[in-house]
Amino acid sequence: MGVTSHGKRAAIGVIAASAALALSSCAPQAPTATEGTPAGAGDETLTIATTTDVVNYNPLIGNSRSDYWVTNLMYPHLLSIDDDGSKSPQLAVEWGYVDDTTGFYEIRDDMTWSDGEPVTADDVAYTMNAVKQDAPAGTYYGQMGNFASAEAVSDTRVEITLSQPDSSIVEEIGFWGNVVPQHVFEPAGSVAEFANDGSDGGWVSAGPYVLTGVQVGQSYTLDRVEDYPLVEGGTPIPAQVVYRVYPDVNTEILALQSGEVDAIANSLPPAQVEQLRNTAGIEVVEVTGLGYAHMTYNMQQADLAKVEVRQALAHAADYEAIRSVVLQGQAVSTGSSPLMPVLSKYYDDGITEYEYDPEMSRDLMEQAGYTAGADGMFPVSFRLLYSLQDPVTSQWAQLVKDGAAEAGIAIELQGLERNTYLARTNEGDYDIYAGNFAIMDDPVTNFSLSYLPGGAINYTYVDDPELNGLIAEAGSTFDEDEKIELMREAARIVHEQVYDNVMYTQNLYVAHSSEWTGFVSKPSELLSIVNPESIAGASKVAE
Repeated sequence: MGVTSHGKRAAIGVIAASAALALSSCAPQAPTATEGTPAGAGDETLTIATTTDVVNYNPLIGNSRSDYWVTNLMYPHLLSIDDDGSKSPQLAVEWGYVDDTTGFYEIRDDMTWSDGEPVTADDVAYTMNAVKQDAPAGTYYGQMGNFASAEAVSDTRVEITLSQPDSSIVEEIGFWGNVVPQHVFEPAGSVAEFANDGSDGGWVSAGPYVLTGVQVGQSYTLDRVEDYPLVEGGTPIPAQVVYRVYPDVNTEILALQSGEVDAIANSLPPAQVEQLRNTAGIEVVEVTGLGYAHMTYNMQQADLAKVEVRQALAHAADYEAIRSVVLQGQAVSTGSSPLMPVLSKYYDDGITEYEYDPEMSRDLMEQAGYTAGADGMFPVSFRLLYSLQDPVTSQWAQLVKDGAAEAGIAIELQGLERNTYLARTNEGDYDIYAGNFAIMDDPVTNFSLSYLPGGAINYTYVDDPELNGLIAEAGSTFDEDEKIELMREAARIVHEQVYDNVMYTQNLYVAHSSEWTGFVSKPSELLSIVNPESIAGASKVAE
């Protein structure tokens, strides 16, 4: 007999790495919504601003935020996430482990694809097996290291076989992975190569909307799918959703103020939050942050392969100034650790933030064998890569450059258009990578992706045998106390060796017109108020 995830915890101590997760078939608690009462299905268009085009329409590949926002409205996830990192039902209503190497999902029986085909466990199993086999670039495949295979054992039940015990994988791939229609994707061949660009007759959706029109550089139009049981009433309220592309967030704000758009998908620059809070006709919504901003140092570069150089750079940044000036106090220190305070069980206050000390940085550079010239500068220069569409990072990158110069280290800033930035990141074409992750909810999974060889976001290119062993051991244990201690030890190594420089975690703010109500906030910029249930339940305020 299968054991539900709740019962499994009692049997072998399964834990969720970000918080105590209540994994059961019970409905989740209702999330907090903005003021107003949802109306019935209407004929309004909800227009949302974004700063980037869609790069990939295939949700198994996409990595741009616009990719995620658009494809999320069409391809469901098994699980959603709450503000504390706990997982909640979406397509799946129950999930957990049968035994240490067998997981399961029980899915809804009332969802259909927009072409009339039912959504079944076969779609779920096909998606997982195809991702494992074809290895599309992206977060989903990156989390399947211990996944062996999936099987639909009934129309509504999927069981997954693991190559070794993994106490995180059921929830993580359930949350991160979209489900795609087998009858559309399988005939197209490899899911790593399928463009899913609508050229073969349009898109097929099991979300609240289906993409119907694309004007690259301008807009993406999605029409309502009439039958969507995850929203109250079973039918999305806005008849149409349009994502409109703008060059930057300031232009988006002007468009919101003028009524050209109804909401902004990306988070607001901290300096704009109070101004917009006091602007008539605009509502500002706080979005819980489950991610962090960081810098990584490419160890494939000979100078950065030296730990003293990485330590010198870490001590050459004024983190408190960054948080107070750029973030306007809307961020907190993580102690320069990837175990954020929000992950309260794992957070270790014994790991402290790198002290801003340019003289210490100079000493470390000398220990690494460098001698400063007459101008006080060391004979090295590093390229710092960041996205121009990320206004916060764009600002603090300059402070990082200034702090490094005080320490005698030259940094060349390379701000790029976001999709170019992502491509350069994937190619390893940088010395210092500056950016942020929207959701880092499970320490074992996050460390596996960030610090194991071949990890999808291992931007330092670290391969540390001791660290690798700690992460592997933590992933295979179902004992909570043991897992916590292993991850804390792994975090101490990351901190000491500067395999990552985690700078802060930030609660975000998004804005929408006060003419719309019913939005439901989910954590991170990826979900915020543009998650599928939120958009499907948003309505125009009655005049």
